[in-house]
Amino acid sequence: MTATRLDGVTTAASIKQELVTRVATMRELGVTPGIATVLVGADPASRLYVGMKHKQSTAIGLKSIQRELRADARQGEVEQVIDELNADPECHGFIVQLPLPPQLDANAILERIDPAKDADGLHPVNLGKLVLSVSDPVRSPLPCTPRGVIELLRRNDYDLSGKHVAVIGRGVTIGRSIGLLLARRDVNSTVTVTHTGTVDLRKHLLGADVVVAAAGVKHLVTAADVKPGAAVVDVGVTREFDRRTGKYEVYGDVAPDVAQVAGYLSPNPGGVGPMTVALLMANVVEAAERAMAHSV
Repeated sequence: MTATRLDGVTTAASIKQELVTRVATMRELGVTPGIATVLVGADPASRLYVGMKHKQSTAIGLKSIQRELRADARQGEVEQVIDELNADPECHGFIVQLPLPPQLDANAILERIDPAKDADGLHPVNLGKLVLSVSDPVRSPLPCTPRGVIELLRRNDYDLSGKHVAVIGRGVTIGRSIGLLLARRDVNSTVTVTHTGTVDLRKHLLGADVVVAAAGVKHLVTAADVKPGAAVVDVGVTREFDRRTGKYEVYGDVAPDVAQVAGYLSPNPGGVGPMTVALLMANVVEAAERAMAHSV
């Protein structure tokens, strides 16, 4: 058996094309959805990531707003920028690029974001609304990466209803938040959350129809850990310096031999990463649509 590859690049491109149409409709009505980023310092990886987001956002018709501060910026300076974006009617969603310099209180800064403009979908208010929403439609931004995992499976004709999903990882970005989406009635999965401290991790994984690996441990999941035919989604990232090439290599949580056992496999890189960016933009477009509806 060779697993069917879940191509996040192609699937994300389809989502962005749908957003092009929605953005064009709003622009005809006089509203251009605006996405903003706040970058503190000049970390090369963060600058590259922010630049990529703005390039893709501009391509689908969004207004791009970039706010940059020095690496030694004080807490009050960053909070002032947050307040300005919260009040800016042309900004419908924004992110503060992480990590932040050590002198800043990251939690206080992230919580200062207007929940309606939370492009990442990880504001405590929005996570709280998701906790309270089991059956009703969700009218707040959703966590981008968990949503990306679900959309990647669904758009490749994988039905999650009734499936047992084992999640590896307990981080806020995905491990602690994806279960809230998977357990909603419109998805209808049963979720087991595991982590690197779980006793007999293999036992939990072998009983799962779907494995979402988000621990950040290189090749943690091997073929021996996966039930034949299971869907495996690799979200974890490990960067190792290769002395031979002088470059950092990126590895996922899932070992290459899993492809010989799984029925579906989303690789890393090339899987959920592009989906996360596409759904970040979707959150902004949806926020703009909600704002338009409220103004009518």
